[in-house]
Amino acid sequence: MSEKEIMPLRSIFTSALLALALITATMPAAAQTSVASDDGSAPAVVHNTWTTGTNMPTPRESPAVGAIGHYIYAVGGITAPYGTILSVNEIYNTIKKTWTTGAPLPTPTCYAVGAVVNGILYVIGGSYGTGEYTDTVYAYDPVANTWSTMAPMPTARNSLSAVVDKGIIYVIGGYSGGRDTTVESYNPATNTWTEEAPMLVGKSTANVGLLGGTILAAGGLSNSGVTGDNEGYKVKKNEWTDLAADPTVRDASCAWAIGGVFHVAGGGLSSGETTTVNEAYSTKTNSWTTLAPMPQDTGYPGSAVVGGRLYCLGGYSSNTGVVGAVQIYQP
Repeated sequence: MSEKEIMPLRSIFTSALLALALITATMPAAAQTSVASDDGSAPAVVHNTWTTGTNMPTPRESPAVGAIGHYIYAVGGITAPYGTILSVNEIYNTIKKTWTTGAPLPTPTCYAVGAVVNGILYVIGGSYGTGEYTDTVYAYDPVANTWSTMAPMPTARNSLSAVVDKGIIYVIGGYSGGRDTTVESYNPATNTWTEEAPMLVGKSTANVGLLGGTILAAGGLSNSGVTGDNEGYKVKKNEWTDLAADPTVRDASCAWAIGGVFHVAGGGLSSGETTTVNEAYSTKTNSWTTLAPMPQDTGYPGSAVVGGRLYCLGGYSSNTGVVGAVQIYQP
């Protein structure tokens, strides 16, 4: 075969390799299995996979959620018939996969946010009715099974997000007649609030997580609609910077940082539909990776991490309505 005949074959082969590489790069990462312990006492862990837990006794969207030990607390929210606002406090034992009930929230509340500091669950802001928003802060002691009212948040709002860093709760964005850039921090030790640097883009239902000393706020609902905006807040510098946008424009996802990676699963799209897309963001590369999709499309779930796994509790599906599923992601 002459050189002229060989060259086209080389070009075809090279093009095929490039096409295969492009397809591989855009495919979800494959599941991987880690090795079990030598004595066989621990089962193998299958990474990048989803499993399901026991359904919530009360299906709902937008519960305020927090994890204490191996228990996850799901408080308040909204359920069918749509507009029914809840005070229920349901507790999931992640080991036994069973639910129990704790003392109810003093006031039925939806679109609040939960955060845990020193074994106490704080439920912040939210709404008592359609279009309303509140500055109320409740603290739940699981040992005493009692609620206390704390210093109110300076800016009343619902559909807000929260991250805890070194015992301080950072409350991010939300809705108070418009989409907020507001960031306020709460110190449970002194029961005091501090105003922090505002976000670059005002948005509610942002997907947030903490990587090192950086708080991430990806996606959300802005005054112009659902956004893929991704911002990083340097806690020590008290400043926000632009980061690589979420490839999937969405809000109200199941989100948390685990093992140095920020995970965002599900959420609501600009079309009004909910999605199963699961992506991870790395601050080291300022880039996103597509992972295994959720079993159930879901927006407005509660998010918590126990044992290095992301728990997505309840939510809303554009296909089936209010969701009671417990979806569990193993990174």
